[in-house]
Amino acid sequence: MTLPRFFLLFLTMLALLPLNITALQGADKKIPSSKAEVQLSYAPVVRQAAPAVVNIYTKRLVKTRSFSPFANDPFFQRFFGDRFGGAPRARIERSLGSGVIVGADGVIVTNHHVVAGADKITVALSDRREFDAEVILNDEKTDLAVLRIDTGDEKLPALTFSDSDSIEVGDLVLAIGNPFGVGQTVTSGIVSALARTQVSGQDYQFFIQTDAAVNPGNSGGALIGMDGDLIGINTAIFSRSGGSNGIGFAIPANMVKYVVSSALSGGKLVRPWFGGSGQMVTSDIAESLGFDRPGGVLVNDIYPGGPADRAGLEQGDVILTIDGKEVSSPEALRYYTGLEAVGGTIPLEIIRGEKRKILYVPLMPAPEDPPRNITTLKGNHLFSGTKLANLSPAYAEEIGVNPYNKGVIILGVPRSVTRMTGIQKGDIFKSVNGRKVKTLKDISHAMDDDPVNVDFTISRAEKTIDCVIRAEGRSYCT
Repeated sequence: MTLPRFFLLFLTMLALLPLNITALQGADKKIPSSKAEVQLSYAPVVRQAAPAVVNIYTKRLVKTRSFSPFANDPFFQRFFGDRFGGAPRARIERSLGSGVIVGADGVIVTNHHVVAGADKITVALSDRREFDAEVILNDEKTDLAVLRIDTGDEKLPALTFSDSDSIEVGDLVLAIGNPFGVGQTVTSGIVSALARTQVSGQDYQFFIQTDAAVNPGNSGGALIGMDGDLIGINTAIFSRSGGSNGIGFAIPANMVKYVVSSALSGGKLVRPWFGGSGQMVTSDIAESLGFDRPGGVLVNDIYPGGPADRAGLEQGDVILTIDGKEVSSPEALRYYTGLEAVGGTIPLEIIRGEKRKILYVPLMPAPEDPPRNITTLKGNHLFSGTKLANLSPAYAEEIGVNPYNKGVIILGVPRSVTRMTGIQKGDIFKSVNGRKVKTLKDISHAMDDDPVNVDFTISRAEKTIDCVIRAEGRSYCT
């Protein structure tokens, strides 16, 4: 009797089954052989690092005025005075964030924007104990703040700084912080990109990008590597909804370490000033220069007598590296210069024409020449009551103005003066009544010539404006 074809096929499969199982068992697969291998996790790293990450709570007293449509009515003012609208009211504004213990004696680093303007700062440790904190250093330019809490003789768990220049795209990272105030939370991801710029309004933008979930409240928290060391301080997210979209940014540990060291060595942050500026070498610029690919920074301005000028740098030079580190943008140049301490020199590799050269830039602070001499003008003239200051590279850097600007900057102006003259806070006087303005004395002398009929030139947002004010009421600006 002949067996059906499908039955023969079934018997053949049964015969081959043991062979297939044996083949699978012999495949190149690693089977966990211990409990530790079965339970692979980030737990050991978290146990090491988490106690050094703290929660930060701040309070600020904000005074506001409630206005009534009848507040300025003489009838109501007579009976109710300032109690009827317009009276100041105080309210407590609270915010939260995270911080990282970087010194066993209670030194903590967080973001500037977490503690800015706070009247009281409270630090909550991972064991829920709370301490009042004092600010040692608050640096808006890097968005970093250094705090200290007093725990007596007790030594706190602290994180070690990693060399953030050794981080690579694809490295595993953990973000630890206090998102939305829910309590300490750990998220995982990888380093998505390095040297990110144009992220925020900070002066030193050179962020580590990660896809580890970072949310409001994570600011000031830790970004750590798989060795448990601090890679960076979480500071910003890219989000249209306010929640995590997988694009978070951290300040590199090397910059954090520099700021903390400055805080502990005197509380004053003095950075070297490069004294030159440039632009990224794009594809078009690279082609015009005869380069085979884009890269470097094309120098387009040098401050006379500044460090770059003293080193021999010239307009048209292309900066390739600084201290051996590749420079691909002006932000990178500023960042790497800002990591150095004042004193000594730093090597700069450039291309000039077809030749490569090494120049040595002296690490000097920006000069305050002339001194700022903040003054409020007095007297019977158009600019009376206007607050002014002399511009210098040091003062310009301090207030966020182009350090190449020269003249006298307006720090404050009464509304009446603005109505009469059109000048605004932030304008820079270039000339008054035919006198070139270099310092405040030049304005005073010019106003002595004719305090009523005034011709002046100001710079506003890098634009030049010429104004004419006449006693008979005729005035115009062009």
